[in-house]
Amino acid sequence: MTYRAPVKDFMFGLKELAGLEQLTQIPAFADHGLDTAQAVLDECAKFNENVVAPLNWEGDKNPSWFKDGVVTTTPGFKDAFRQLGEGGWQGLQHPEEFGGQGLPKAIGAACIEMINSANLSFALCPLLTDGAIEALLTAGTDEQKATYLTPMVEGRWTGTMNLTEPQAGSDLAAVRTKAEPQPDGTYKIFGTKIFITYGEHDMAENIVHLVLARVVGAPEGVKGISLFIVPKFMVNADGSLGERNDAHCVSIEHKMGIKASPTAVLQFGDHGGAVGYLVGQENRGLEYMFIMMNAARFAVGVQGIAVAERAYQKAVQYARDRVQSRPVDGSTPGAAAIIHHADVRRMLMTMRAYTEGCRSLALVAGAAYDAAHHHPDADTRKVNQTFYEFMVPLVKGYSTEMSLEVTSLGVQVHGGMGFIEETGAAQYYRDAKILTIYEGTTAIQANDLVGRKTGRDGGQTAKALAGQIEQTEVLLAARDSVAAQSFAKNLTAARLAFLDAVDFIAANGRSNPNAAYAGSVPYLMLTGNLMAGWQMGRALLAAQDCINEGEDVAFMQAKVTTAQFYAEHILVKVPGLRDAIVAGADSVCAMALDAF
Repeated sequence: MTYRAPVKDFMFGLKELAGLEQLTQIPAFADHGLDTAQAVLDECAKFNENVVAPLNWEGDKNPSWFKDGVVTTTPGFKDAFRQLGEGGWQGLQHPEEFGGQGLPKAIGAACIEMINSANLSFALCPLLTDGAIEALLTAGTDEQKATYLTPMVEGRWTGTMNLTEPQAGSDLAAVRTKAEPQPDGTYKIFGTKIFITYGEHDMAENIVHLVLARVVGAPEGVKGISLFIVPKFMVNADGSLGERNDAHCVSIEHKMGIKASPTAVLQFGDHGGAVGYLVGQENRGLEYMFIMMNAARFAVGVQGIAVAERAYQKAVQYARDRVQSRPVDGSTPGAAAIIHHADVRRMLMTMRAYTEGCRSLALVAGAAYDAAHHHPDADTRKVNQTFYEFMVPLVKGYSTEMSLEVTSLGVQVHGGMGFIEETGAAQYYRDAKILTIYEGTTAIQANDLVGRKTGRDGGQTAKALAGQIEQTEVLLAARDSVAAQSFAKNLTAARLAFLDAVDFIAANGRSNPNAAYAGSVPYLMLTGNLMAGWQMGRALLAAQDCINEGEDVAFMQAKVTTAQFYAEHILVKVPGLRDAIVAGADSVCAMALDAF
C-alpha cells in the first residue's frame, strides 16, 4: 500500500475554512496564497509519497538500534533526512533570516500531516526540531540565534526537548538535574533525562539539546527551573564543530510502536559536567519550555490526523479488494468485495468523517496562530491568540483519541488479517497509542481545557465560541437541503449540551474541583467533537456552494455526504457526554480506595 497525500482536501480546507486568501492581507504572508499553497503541497506530496512513505514498514521491522553509545537509524532514514533538509522542509514555517521560508502555519500543518502519514517515526525528528527552533526564536539571545538557528532551520542539526527524569514525569517540580554556574558564564549540567525523542541518532551533524535543570541554590518547585542549551558537539566561534560535550546516550527504549524513532536515556555530566548555556533568565525555564511544548502539542494532534488518514487509506484499499459474503440487499449474485457491506461502509465513513473533521479543525487553528502572531492590528491578534490557545488542547487531545478509534477500525475492517502484522494495519494502531500519552496525556490536555481555558474566565471564551457556532447553525437551517437541515438540528443540540457543560465547570471549578475535573476528559471529547463538527458544518455549506457553481461536483458531493454522516453518527454523541459530565461526577470518586 502506497500513501497518497490528500492534497485536494488540504486545499479545500485552506481556501474554504482556514481563509488562506485572507491571510495574504497580512504583509508577512502577502506572497503565500492559494497558488503558493498548491505548489508547496504538490512538492511535499511527492517527497513524502516517494521518499519517506516507503521507509515506514521497514522502520517497524528494522528499528533504530543502540550499541556502544551509538544509535544507528533504520536503513534509508539518513538519506531521507538529508533530502528533507536540502528540500527546505525543515524551515518551511521559520523566518527567512535564518534560512527558512516563512510560510504560514496553516500551510505548515498540511505538510506536517503529510510527513507523519508517510512515516510517524521519521517525522518525529523534524517535529521536535521545530519546537526547539520556536523556543530559541522566542527566548534565545542574538548570539544563540546566530549560532544555532540556521543549521537547525536548514536541517543540518536537530533539536530535542529534555524534561522527563526517572522520578519526574508530568510533575516537573520534581526535576533534579543540576546546573552549576561557571566563571565564564556557562553552566555545568549533571543529571539523567529519559524518553528523549531522537536524543541520539546518526542523521545530523549535531544535536541541540534543550534541557530543564535547577541552578544550584534555586527555589524549590517549578519556580526554580531554568532552560539550557546543551549541544552534543561544542560549537566553535566560526560555527564549526568542536569536541564532544559530556552528554551521552546510555540506552534507548524498546516500544510497542514508533519503533524506528530512538527514544533515548541521556546522561549529562558523567565525565566532569556537560557544558550548558542559559536560555533567557534563570528560573524561567518552564515558561520557555512551554513554547516548545505548545508547538509540539499542536503537531502531535496533527500526527493523530496523519496516522488516521493512513489507516483509512489502507482500510479502503483492503475493503475494495477483499471478497467475502453476499450483500444483504442482494445487489450482487454472489460474494462481493466487503466495501459493499453496510457495516464496513459505516466503519469507513466513521474513519473518513473523524479524519476530515479533525483536519479541518487543525487548519483553522493554524490560520488563527498565523493571525495571532503576524496581523498588524493588536485586537485582531488578541482574538486569534485566544481562539488558538483554546484549540490547542482540542487539536492535541481530541485528534489523538480519535486516531485510536480510527486505527482500531482500520484493523477491524481487515478482520482477522488486521491482527496479522504482515498486513500492516496493526502498525498504525500501535503507533497511534503514544499520541495520547506524550507531550501531555489526554488528561493533562483536559485539565488545561477545564482550568485555564474554561474555568479561569467563567466560561466566557467558550460561550463566545458557542455564539459563532450558532451563526453557522442559522446558515445551515436556511438551506433547502436534507443534509444541511440534519446538520443544523444536530449542531444546535451539541452546542446547547456544550453550554450546559461549560456552566457546570464554571460553577464547580473552585468550589468543588473534583466534580469539575472528574469530567475533564469527557468535556475535552465533547468540545473537540463540537468544534470539529462546527468546521464540518462550514465545509458542508462551502461544498454546496461549489456544487451550485459546478465546481468539482463529485469531490464536493463527497464532502457534503461526509459532513452529514459526521452530524448523524459523531456529533450526536455530544449530549450523552454532557450527561456524564453534569450528572455523573459523584460516581467517579464514590468508590472506596481499598475497594479497587
